[in-house]
Amino acid sequence: MTEISIELVPRSEGSLKKELELIRNHFPSVDRINIPDILRFDMRSWQGCMIAGDVFPKTIPHLRAIDFDPNKPIQIVDELCRQEVEAVLVITGDLPQDMAHKCYRTSCLEMIRRLKRELPQLKVYAGMDPYRNGIKEEIDYLKAKQDAGAEAFFTQPFFDLRLMEIYQGFMRDCTVFWGISPVLTENSQNYWENKNNAVFPPDFEPTLEWNRAFAQKALQFAKEHNDNIYFMPIRTDIAAYLDGIL
Repeated sequence: MTEISIELVPRSEGSLKKELELIRNHFPSVDRINIPDILRFDMRSWQGCMIAGDVFPKTIPHLRAIDFDPNKPIQIVDELCRQEVEAVLVITGDLPQDMAHKCYRTSCLEMIRRLKRELPQLKVYAGMDPYRNGIKEEIDYLKAKQDAGAEAFFTQPFFDLRLMEIYQGFMRDCTVFWGISPVLTENSQNYWENKNNAVFPPDFEPTLEWNRAFAQKALQFAKEHNDNIYFMPIRTDIAAYLDGIL
């Protein structure tokens, strides 16, 4: 059965609660909420999950590996062991613009191993980025994450079903949440192409209509392959984007 997650950015407690209520009231098929850890906001991902957990029984905070000192205890153990935290999604993390924020050389693989060793009851998920390397390199990295203990994968957003099909062929033995995110302006498309090396199909249009149609196709793709999906509606009216699809 295909499971559905929605990624919500924790800009503030008020905005997060408003989006949670909207999703609960309009999209009962949503199974879980995943919360990214974005340093420019005061609220960290696990704090956002404490709020989301009051509305949804399953939450997934993103953890930036480089934020955790490998020589000190994990200081958020209590937050990660809350009943509502279904799993954590471990990413390496980008270096902060504010270098006053302390970072470490902790790799994603090291963080996954540590969590599995110190919190064996916690599910640990990892990321998959189809634009980071060539296909072989990314699949090899994915297998290394599995060997470290990763139990499922959240992909970077896809915009082309053909590319999803290629990667799905290599990930049939994995639990996958395919990422989908609306891109509604040319500036946003430029960001994804230049910052993240994302690939858009020739027929792409930065319109709500194109993105809704793609979201519907991607959901059907996930169902046909018995995979899962998550939507990342950044700066998008969630109801306008997903109404009639979920």
